[in-house]
Amino acid sequence: MQLFDECKIDLDKPLYTYLRKPLPEYAMYKDLEGDDRWKLITARNCLDHTTGFPNWRQFNPLDNQKLEIFFTPGKRYAYSGEGLYLLQMVIETITSRQLEDLAQEKIFKPFGMRRTSFLWQSSFENDFAVGHTTNEDTLAKDKRTKANAAGSMETTIADYTRFIAGVMQGKGLSQKSKEEMLHAQIDIRTKHQFPSLNNDTTSVNRKIQLSYGLGWGLFTTNYGRAFFKEGHGNGWEHYMISIPSEKYSLVIMTNSDNGESIFKELVEKATGVTIPWEWEGYFPYRATVRLPENVLQQYVGEYDGRVKAKVFLVNGKLKVESEMVGLAKTNLYARDDHHFFLKIMETEIEFVRAPDGKIEKAILDDEGEHYELRKVK
Repeated sequence: MQLFDECKIDLDKPLYTYLRKPLPEYAMYKDLEGDDRWKLITARNCLDHTTGFPNWRQFNPLDNQKLEIFFTPGKRYAYSGEGLYLLQMVIETITSRQLEDLAQEKIFKPFGMRRTSFLWQSSFENDFAVGHTTNEDTLAKDKRTKANAAGSMETTIADYTRFIAGVMQGKGLSQKSKEEMLHAQIDIRTKHQFPSLNNDTTSVNRKIQLSYGLGWGLFTTNYGRAFFKEGHGNGWEHYMISIPSEKYSLVIMTNSDNGESIFKELVEKATGVTIPWEWEGYFPYRATVRLPENVLQQYVGEYDGRVKAKVFLVNGKLKVESEMVGLAKTNLYARDDHHFFLKIMETEIEFVRAPDGKIEKAILDDEGEHYELRKVK
């Protein structure tokens, strides 16, 4: 938007006109050859996610790993990191500068974001968090060496809060550009945000006027219009919502694939606003209880039936494994002293006791399938 203010880019001018050769002649975009709709894509389409691209080419619904256009650009919303990456390439071409240099000059330094970069920095080495899976396992830190506008940024909650404050204040932007950025560009009609190319439409979110602006999601709350942005990667789940009329923003950062399960309740309690959590796929967490190791030890053993499974106790946590169905050791979460569930799939397990009080079998409900497994060891 700063480049728009500087008249260096037109939001509605086809992006290919800024490039030195046709888009399909670039190696990254050779898949687009034969579909001239690439000539229609603009910066506005990239920012409001109406390019027609999948989120990433590896999520192409045809499962062919290709970058394809699935609808006429501008016709509907479908979140796409590919669109942002294309815009990055065009901006770097227009300015003859790299994204990281532009971001440092125009955003990070003016906003006081000293520990933020699209590239991994040696100065981060002495103080950084690691991510965790749904199963609570630790992930190795991904240290990016190539800037990606749609997902490589490293930051801190203090730095990102400074950024959001700057956005709220319109720092570095004309009033016209700020208003355009936070103005609804495209209504959102899908039931769910992802998979992004789903055609499952609904009218449920019309009452909150769910839509997308330029880089920001928008909806109406009991305090007026709000803008929001999610963040989602392996081991990392974040959420930000701003309510301009209240001069109020909430920034949530988590280093866990379980983070999104608390967003609905946390935002409601902190702001009084209900976010479009079903559309975002933020299904609320399920309450669990912590059982002592002497109780958990009773369930350890081998189980046999239509499927075979083994239950282990590892560092105070109950885990289940089944080579038969390709299930590696996975945490079991207790609802009480005999009902458990898995977070990585819709599986419920009930342990049943024999008259002598010992565990004799496990009953599994797995996405509608019912299994009884006898404890054999």
